[in-house]
Parts: sequence; C-alpha cells; structure tokens
Amino acid sequence: MNFQRGRPKEDPEINLIPMIDVLLVILIFLMINTTYSKFSELEISLPQATADKTAEHPNTIDVSVSAAGSYVINRTPIKYSSAEGLSDELRAAVGGQTNPVIVINADASATHQSVIAVMEAARLAGYNHITFTTETRGSR
Repeated sequence: MNFQRGRPKEDPEINLIPMIDVLLVILIFLMINTTYSKFSELEISLPQATADKTAEHPNTIDVSVSAAGSYVINRTPIKYSSAEGLSDELRAAVGGQTNPVIVINADASATHQSVIAVMEAARLAGYNHITFTTETRGSR
C-alpha cells in the first residue's frame, strides 16, 4: 500500500560520514599505539683482527689510489684515462708473473669510484685475486 501517491519513491542511500568517522578513530588509535623508531645514522661495527704482518709475496702488484684520484702502480705514477688503459698498465706491471694478487692501497678520502675503477681494470685484465690494505688504529 502506497499512502503517498503523488510523491516519488526515495532511493535508499548509504551515509558515508559515520563510516569515515569510524575509520578516523581507528587511524588515530593505530597512530597512538604504534611506536616509531628513528634511525638517525647507520651504525656499522666492523670486525677487527690482530695478526702478524704477512710475508711479502713476490707476485703482488701494489696499486695506490690517492684522495685526488691519481693512481700509482708499483711506485710508478700512471695517468688514468679509462678502465681499459688502467688494465693495460696492470698487464705491463705484472709482466710474466702467474696468478698475481692485486693489492689496493686507497686513501681514506679517495672516492669509491676510483677504487671500483681499479677493480674493474683488474677484472678486464683477467686478475681475480684482489685484496685491500688497511691500517690498524695503533699504527699512527
């Protein structure tokens, strides 16, 4: 029975305001109860080792990298042009040695890219044994 003959039927509608209110209350509850930990800096604990100085190996090639980005191979300064040029210099420094060990001595202020360039040159030259020299805290 329709007692309101001239009046059109109203479509049912969903009121979103109470649902938004409930979602905001849940959001505020989660924000209050969540603990946030803020990392202001990355702390890295590097391993330390104490060992006797190793004996000098005759098949080592010393590559030094300065803070300015200049390279020295076995105490001979070279001019860096590309990784391929640096690999040619490494091959010349190795001579007839078999399976040489490339020892990278990089300054603490040297860029990461300059050290990667030496590693790339060693890879291009076919030398797989690469090591880095470090300085212990008491040696200064």
